[in-house]
Amino acid sequence: MIFKWKRKASGLAAVVSELEESVAARDGDRTERAFAAMMAGVQSASEAEHVLAGPRLAALIPAFPATGPRPMLAMAAGYCVERGADPVACAEPILDGVHRDLLDALEFARRWTATGEDGLPEPDEKIIDDALLARLGGEVHEALQLVLAWCAVEEWQPPALAVLCRSAEVRRRDSSALLSACRDLAALERHDLKCLAHALAVLDDEPLVVLHRPTGTGFEIRIGGIGDNFQLHTLLAHVLVGGGHVPGTGPSAESVRLATDPEPARGRTQAVATGAFELLAPDGERIWNEGLPDDIPVVEGRRLLVLDEPAYQRSWNADRFFPHLPGTAELTRVLTADETRTWLARTS
Repeated sequence: MIFKWKRKASGLAAVVSELEESVAARDGDRTERAFAAMMAGVQSASEAEHVLAGPRLAALIPAFPATGPRPMLAMAAGYCVERGADPVACAEPILDGVHRDLLDALEFARRWTATGEDGLPEPDEKIIDDALLARLGGEVHEALQLVLAWCAVEEWQPPALAVLCRSAEVRRRDSSALLSACRDLAALERHDLKCLAHALAVLDDEPLVVLHRPTGTGFEIRIGGIGDNFQLHTLLAHVLVGGGHVPGTGPSAESVRLATDPEPARGRTQAVATGAFELLAPDGERIWNEGLPDDIPVVEGRRLLVLDEPAYQRSWNADRFFPHLPGTAELTRVLTADETRTWLARTS
């Protein structure tokens, strides 16, 4: 669980109603009081209250000013999702907020870099002063919005993960628009956005062409919900070695369970998975276990992965990257010998 608030009895519905009414009335003082009461109420609410409150809180996000506590409101909605609220109903306002702050943070970096040679500052609100706002140029309120996005963008990760890791529909609908901006900002090396980038890059219902070079065999495998290539490696070994299609030692039942079970492990386990293959791109470059299925190149409209004998024995903790996101890998077809030769001709 991302959020770890303690629970007591509360009347969250009434607190959310007061927040909605104060926002609609544009009463700043009343909204501030209602917001504080809501944050306390979310921490102490029952699961049934969270289910009802999540979409209502998410719907309020666009009504809050960009210079206000929108990430905290999104965190409250995300916590409700973790406690049972519908991720699809909550996702759009949360991910729209993420997208806006990613773009604003990138604009902050562009303006900062354009006006001096010193490196980008750390994302800490302590940097905000009149000189910084003047350096960014433009209208002061806009400059403040940009620097606040620069400082707060990591706070959007928990609520974003709450909805992304609980709904393939959300991932298919909203991920592509955010992934490029997330990777661009992460490349500036001032924010830790690894979890968000991984979640946005998750593939769902994705067909792979998998070639096993030592045996000259090929397969179509459909994957989904896989958070990294450690998990992919385990599931490929389960399907191909465990299924008797290629030789080798299949993964343990426990490592497969940890990769696929809808119920996440309770804390970190000591289970170990052992590598069965070398994962390669069609050009022979290694596909790292630390990477993502999204790293597998597309050839002739299909992602094409080559499996070879492992260069050395490797093993890793079998826990999956996203505890709340079970992975799937299904063998849909064994390729004919002619099909396999055709695909192998496209590799180095």
